[in-house]
Amino acid sequence: MERKTDSEIETVAIDAALSLFAERGYRDVRLTDIAAHAGCELGDLRRCFDGKTAILARFLVRIDAAILSDDPDFGEDESVRDRLFDLLMRRFDALQPHRDALLAIRRDLPSDPAVVIEMAPQGLRAMAWYLEAAGESADGVAGALRVKGLAAIWLHCLRVWFEDESEDLSKTMAALDKALSQAERAVRWLPSFKPVAGSAAADDADGAPA
Repeated sequence: MERKTDSEIETVAIDAALSLFAERGYRDVRLTDIAAHAGCELGDLRRCFDGKTAILARFLVRIDAAILSDDPDFGEDESVRDRLFDLLMRRFDALQPHRDALLAIRRDLPSDPAVVIEMAPQGLRAMAWYLEAAGESADGVAGALRVKGLAAIWLHCLRVWFEDESEDLSKTMAALDKALSQAERAVRWLPSFKPVAGSAAADDADGAPA
């Protein structure tokens, strides 16, 4: 039998884990279950991942990489807020096929809070990438504040998404639009969410404090 590459092992392990999470929940799935379901050795799984949360984190990294690799072709007149709306809705759309697995993980979080602790840094890093993709810096103290603010918006909208049964995710879209608009208004006086130069939003903000 031809040996799988690490990339192939990652793919089958992620698929196996998500399938098992949806079926059994997060807490009751063991690494040995994932390896067996993926058709690989436990040692192969260990070579590619540190544990279950690492598999989940890698899944999200792959989602983000696919979104960020798909050039959204933003116009020069689009604000950071509009760009973030587009990017984060793409993320929700990409997560939609895996909704059952993510719902199962969510249900088990109260009994396994370590998952939240382990995944929090990955969540912040993801938001930093989306800020950069939208044309806003995630560096420095101001960047860290932007990242935390966007992470709070994402988590708020994620809760809405979990309850959103509409085919077009209209409730999620409305929640994200409202949250981003509120954030833009609240920090208009900071460089943090300053609209892209030349945009209509930037023209509106010319009289606002720097």
